[in-house]
Amino acid sequence: MTNKHSFPSIKPTQRSYSPGTFPSTKFESLDGTKTHIRYGNKRVNAVLNLSFANISDAQAFEILENYRQVNSVWDYVTFNSESGLAGVGGTGHTMPDGSLGNLAAYMDEAPSGLKWRYSAPPTVTSTFRGRSNVSCSFVACLDSP
Repeated sequence: MTNKHSFPSIKPTQRSYSPGTFPSTKFESLDGTKTHIRYGNKRVNAVLNLSFANISDAQAFEILENYRQVNSVWDYVTFNSESGLAGVGGTGHTMPDGSLGNLAAYMDEAPSGLKWRYSAPPTVTSTFRGRSNVSCSFVACLDSP
């Protein structure tokens, strides 16, 4: 069973997000007939990239330690308004009718069932004594029930 690990409370200076795709396959026969088969109604492979500019080496260590803790047992990462979702509009929760309702809820991915995992190790670039730039890449996975 996987467990969640909260991402450290460090606000990113840059963020990019892609909501992923619905799994499907396109077939084209020799006569040109096209068939599109969709394998489910859940998105997969959402991508989140976070960059942290000019943070302390202690904060860079927190990110590296989070990476180690998550990947040593294949757990997943959660974000909140103090970490990866800092500055994004909304609460990160679903609306009473079950809809997402805001950008933070979309990027949180908890309502969709997707779980954020590191897609690559964080990259740390030292910029000045005691200061670093860090970039992290995440992919949202749908675990089997």
